[in-house]
Amino acid sequence: MLRTITIGSCISVQGLFVSDMPDGKMIVQVGEKSFVGRPVSSERVAAA
Repeated sequence: MLRTITIGSCISVQGLFVSDMPDGKMIVQVGEKSFVGRPVSSERVAAA
């Protein structure tokens, strides 16, 4: 499943969902790289 996360204040990454972390962050994978960030809510995506 594709998920979108934000890294910092203005960088977004979209990739395959890997896992949720205990602190509320999410891990997504793009190719061979994994990224950690805050998930973008579906409400926010729909408004964009």
